[in-house]
Order: sequence, then structure tokens, then C-alpha cells
Amino acid sequence: MNRLPLLVCACLSLLSACTQVNIKGDPQAWVKSMEHDTTLRVATYNTSLYDDQDGGLVRRLQADDPGARKIAAVLQRVRPDLVLLNEFDYDAQGAAADLFQHDYLEVAQPGGGEPLKYPYRYLAPVNTGVPSGLDLDGNGEAGGSGRNRGNDAWGYGLHPGQYGMLVLSRHPIDAAQVRTFQLLKWSAMPGASQPRDPASGKPWYPTSIWSQLRLSSKSHWDVPVRTPAGTVHFLVSHPTPPVFDGPEDRNGVRNADEIRLWREYLSSPNASWLCDDQGHCGGLPADARFVIAGDLNNDPADGDGHHDAIVELLEHPRVARYATPRSEGAVEVGARYASAGIVRRGAAAHATGDFGPKAGTMRLDYVLPSVGFSVEGSGVFWPAAAQPEAAIADGSDHHLVWVDVAMAPR
Repeated sequence: MNRLPLLVCACLSLLSACTQVNIKGDPQAWVKSMEHDTTLRVATYNTSLYDDQDGGLVRRLQADDPGARKIAAVLQRVRPDLVLLNEFDYDAQGAAADLFQHDYLEVAQPGGGEPLKYPYRYLAPVNTGVPSGLDLDGNGEAGGSGRNRGNDAWGYGLHPGQYGMLVLSRHPIDAAQVRTFQLLKWSAMPGASQPRDPASGKPWYPTSIWSQLRLSSKSHWDVPVRTPAGTVHFLVSHPTPPVFDGPEDRNGVRNADEIRLWREYLSSPNASWLCDDQGHCGGLPADARFVIAGDLNNDPADGDGHHDAIVELLEHPRVARYATPRSEGAVEVGARYASAGIVRRGAAAHATGDFGPKAGTMRLDYVLPSVGFSVEGSGVFWPAAAQPEAAIADGSDHHLVWVDVAMAPR
């Protein structure tokens, strides 16, 4: 009982420590609810809540956006305790996040469940749409308009914050210990996969550009969350798609190294090159619990990309082995593509999205708990077409992936 004032003070101190984390709700109610929690439902969802215009997502949400209502309905049905939303445009004031919470999640949606409130959240700047001042696409000019401008941003985007990330949590976020790797140089990674001209074998980027390039197309975040069983590090990212480039494969190798960053983070607690945006270096301590989550834009067997990158992350000794999340909807849509001639090597049931007649279905979205957790269940919210829930499942071309983990206290 006498620990309650300390918890309240800790919550209030977090509010003042970082304006990008919203600390809300009743700390006493949170303490009471924690006493009976035995599992944590963790999810990732590429929401497609972005706009090509700066401030466009805020205007969409103010205008009662039907896609956002479907996204909120899915979240209300699945009710994750901790979730990463990919492709949720960032704005420094958190206006879009506020609108989505208050006007969508906290309002019962058609096809959804009860209103859903997240007392804690984390959002921060990303590289997408941030001008680099460099000619990154090799077209002879830096910047320009439209796609040319996007190609020369640190991560492709038409305005700063496009395709951003948002973490929502039922449990407190340790704001003072969050680590971000937005600024980490690609060339700092040992053995970085520098893109090369296949005809000449020479580096595709001039040295002056290569030395400045950032690795993360959005950002990589280590968000520590205080759960009933202790701190869980939520390792979230959204690597660039391994397409929209040329024979130099600059996006393909960048995607692979963005995924590799998490392998290095798990394997190299003392790495002097692995420095976050606050100047602290080294990876994740060997005894830390974590969950990796995000749209990693890499299928283990199909589509473009360097499949070894995702396979090696799935097989990392610190990542738990568990049955791959699956859905009836993926099987149904995969069969339709197969009849049209798009055949996949991977299991159709494991796909997490439908990416059109050229790409078909693929597994791009992942929730990967660390060893030490007991995985109690998992799934992809992708109902078969005949199920009533299918009416809310098309708010994005991706589908929400969830995993339930048991949290035995240490």
C-alpha cells in the first residue's frame, strides 16, 4: 500500500520528462488492474493512416475518416495491451494521435467492440520526408518536387513525418529510458551492405553521400514498458520496402541492414558503434526481455528483398520459437491468387497483407517475443470474406498481427 505514492510520483515525473509521451489515466486504477494481469497481448498494425500533404492526416481524422474508423474497430476487437501503429503520420503536437484516441478508439465503432483507451503512448520524429540536401536518387539534383523530393529525403516521404510510427500502451512507458536510432549512420554498421553498381562493381553512392546516409528509413525505437512482470523492451521499426530502386538494389540492401540492426542490438550489448540519438552506445543487455514488432517489409520466402535478413532475425537465439500467426482470410485470398497464377513458396496462412495482383499476399508484419516468455496464442486479424468481421478488415492493405505472452515475474 505504501508504494502507491511512489508510483503516482513516477507517472507524474514521466509527464514532465518527455512531451512526446502522454501520461494519462488513474494511477491507482492501474495498480489495481496490474494485480490480476498474467498475460500481455502485443500487436503490430500498418494502419495506412497517412496523407501526402503535411497536416493531411489531422484533416482526415477531423472529417470522420471511414478508414480510421475501421482501424479503430479492429483494435477494439483485438484489444492489444501494447501495439505499434505503422504508417501513422507524425506531427510534433500529437494532434493526429489525440484525434485518433478520443474520436475513434474511445468511441464504439461499427463492427468493433467496447471503447478502448490507452493511457500511455510514444511518438517521435522519423526520417521520412525530412530533406537530406543531397542527391540520394542519383538524378543529378537534390530535392525537386513530388517523388524526386521524396527520393532525396532521409527516408522516402513527401513531407516530414509521413509514414510515421505510434506506440500505444495500457502500461506505463519509461520515457527516460527510451532509445531512438533515427540519426545512426548506415556506414557505422560493421560490414554495411553498401549499394554497388552491378556493371562496374563500384559503390553507387559517392563517398561524400555514403558517409552521411542514415540507416533507418523511419526510425528504430527501444521503448521500455513497465509491465506487471517487469520491463519489456518494445523494439519497433518500419524498414523501407526493398523495391522502387534500380539494379544497384539500394532499397533492398537498406531493408536488409535495417532488419539486421535488431540482430546486432540483441547480440552486441557493448558495441561502440551502436549509438542512439542521445549518444549512448551499445545494444540490449543480455537479460532484458523484449518484443520486436513492425512492418519489416520482408517475407521469409516470397517477394522482393533479401530473405536471409528476416530469416536470420526469426532464428536469432534470443527470439522465441512459436507457431507462426495465421488467418482464414489469408488462406482464402492466397488461393484466389494461386488460381490466377501467383504461386507462393511460403504458407498462404501466414500472410499478413494483400498487396495487389502483381505482388499477391505476403508475410511482412511481425511480433517476435524474446525467449523467457511463454507464447499463449497468436493470430492475424484477417477474417474470411463470409465472416461479419471482414467488413472492418479492409481499412489497410496490411492486417493486425497479435501475440499473447505469459509474463511470469522474475
